[in-house]
Amino acid sequence: MLVAVLALAALASARRADAQAKPPAPAVGMDLTVPGFWDPRRRPERPDLTRISQIRFLTENDYPPFDFPGSDGNPAGFNVDLARMICEELKVNCTIQARRFDTLIGALGDNRGDAIVASLAPTPALRERVDFSDPYYRSPARFVARRDANVNDIAPERLEGRKIAVVAGTAHEAYAKTFFTEAEAKPYPTPEAAREALRRGEVDLLFGDGIQLAFWLNGTDSGNCCEFRGGPFTESRYFGEGVGIAVRRGNETLRLALNWALFGLWEKGRFTDLWLRYFPISPF
Repeated sequence: MLVAVLALAALASARRADAQAKPPAPAVGMDLTVPGFWDPRRRPERPDLTRISQIRFLTENDYPPFDFPGSDGNPAGFNVDLARMICEELKVNCTIQARRFDTLIGALGDNRGDAIVASLAPTPALRERVDFSDPYYRSPARFVARRDANVNDIAPERLEGRKIAVVAGTAHEAYAKTFFTEAEAKPYPTPEAAREALRRGEVDLLFGDGIQLAFWLNGTDSGNCCEFRGGPFTESRYFGEGVGIAVRRGNETLRLALNWALFGLWEKGRFTDLWLRYFPISPF
């Protein structure tokens, strides 16, 4: 959980300035890969929606581009837009309240909301306190190299002697040291420092959070220096099971309704449209 919290904080800091603006439209020629999170052969049964009159969503107040204050001061971002789409799919009234991330679970337990849509990743400890919907996204790990670098085959045996920048204390550092043993994993204190090391040529590759790196590559800070190579890497033991919507323990009616709505949005192509608005360079 500590790693997840630190990753959230680092990602929020890295994106805060750029994400206050309207999400960028996909650019022509970009990789518009949209990951699939639902199995079309496992269509969920329609739940009893008569028992749901409204949904009070809770979200974080400072995790752009997923959750942040809009220009009018109201909650905005990927998670907020998804919550509104869920309400439209279920045809129920909804409210969305933004709070500090560390207060969300307590607020749900105190009945100040019905569901948390705030990039919350299930952990064994969290599953003892809340139930989760099916995952609606996950953040894979990716390698990034400078555009002029002759590093194309991302396989452990092909990276002997290469220097790989990682953020110290993260799952990405652990994964690189475990599986890319012939390379040299160089830890840096922050994502910004690791990215700058790649830009300056101190390292051959950078290995880190795919979503964070996608926004860096698409932003001005990267100077169009670099691009994804290889991957994605999605081993759940290192990078989690994905992000879901949290509800109070035992609230199966709402949990199943959320699953049904998420599947419907994906099946109709609305989730894909939302994804492409926020991820013009795919982290997958």
